[in-house]
Amino acid sequence: MPTYVTLGNFTDQGIRNYSDTTKRAKAFQELVDEMGGEVKNLVWTMGIYDVVAIIELPDDETATAAALKISSLGNVRTTTLRGFDMAEIDSIIKQAG
Repeated sequence: MPTYVTLGNFTDQGIRNYSDTTKRAKAFQELVDEMGGEVKNLVWTMGIYDVVAIIELPDDETATAAALKISSLGNVRTTTLRGFDMAEIDSIIKQAG
């Protein structure tokens, strides 16, 4: 299953309700599960992003739908990156020739 790295920043609403962040994280995990994926890791960070999630979802369309759903709640804005493990990048390098 493809891996995605989601970088999140709290919105004004999200930071005002910072004490609910772990409740929102559990809801995010449930959403990903319902969409046929899995949250591999979720960490809160210091720096330019407030939270980083490593998730697996069936495909790019599902990952985009998950990002739209979570962003529509108004607590976080996301940037999602497609990740590749070592075997996948080796295959890509072979294709590049």
